[in-house]
Amino acid sequence: MPTIHVNNVDIAYETQGNPDDQAILLIMGLGMQLISWPDAFCDGLVRQGFYVIRFDNRDSGLSSKLHHLGKPNTVLALIKLAFRIPISAGYTLDDMASDAVGVLDALDIKKAHIVGASMGGMIAQIVAANYPERTLSLTSIMSTSGRRGLPGPTKAARKVLFAKPPDPSDQKAVIEHFVNTMEVIGSPGYPVAHEVLQERIAQSVQRSLAPVATSRQLLAIGASGDRVELLKTVRVPTLVIHGADDPLLPVACGRETAELIPNAVMQEIDGMGHDLPDGLNDHLSQLIGDHCRAAGKLYGPTE
Repeated sequence: MPTIHVNNVDIAYETQGNPDDQAILLIMGLGMQLISWPDAFCDGLVRQGFYVIRFDNRDSGLSSKLHHLGKPNTVLALIKLAFRIPISAGYTLDDMASDAVGVLDALDIKKAHIVGASMGGMIAQIVAANYPERTLSLTSIMSTSGRRGLPGPTKAARKVLFAKPPDPSDQKAVIEHFVNTMEVIGSPGYPVAHEVLQERIAQSVQRSLAPVATSRQLLAIGASGDRVELLKTVRVPTLVIHGADDPLLPVACGRETAELIPNAVMQEIDGMGHDLPDGLNDHLSQLIGDHCRAAGKLYGPTE
């Protein structure tokens, strides 16, 4: 897989479609990899005439693992955040947004539609606010402003998220742990068969497993603070997509994001949780494709 060297890290990426078409840059969430963007979803965007780029964030997938930053004390970090004590991290979401723009630089893309899911939505929000000259439109999926006081995960979601992780050397246990997690936080209206989840997560685990690296991404979220004031400065056309049944980041998080961004359009999807289920691939790709076409109609195909 090709890589791009930006900001002193190597970023693994993949492209689909015609480079002469308007680009859509896909940014994935916490601990997830570029393969977490469903192939059918990406194919749907390509069929609509877009050049699709997906990549592994730093500390995930086949991109650089920043092991020199060490293993963060996430428990201490959470305690500090609870008492409003600032925490430090080896990098922030702003650095990850800079990585995303670096991917566009390396591919010689002047402007792109920026689409992010969960933590990727946070990064996409920063790109749209801080790099408006590089942004055709923003789509924030199942994400949040990060404001304190917003509703948090359900009891079941908290339980599975804070469950003791299995021994990383026990691949079978690791896979079952992640399958269980996805079954809890996934879409109740669009369930994925247990065997299908097992196969996909096995593929992901075999491609890359780096729980300590994911902890560093989590610390980056905590150290970055909220984006309440930043979101008010976003001026590009924005679509906010959120599942009405998201147990990890409740729909109120998406609603506030849409309220903070001037003229943002909110799309709540019944039955959708905190994932990109097969049953919504066509619907999501069409929603995003329509939004991007409307936003990009004033620009040339290679902008």
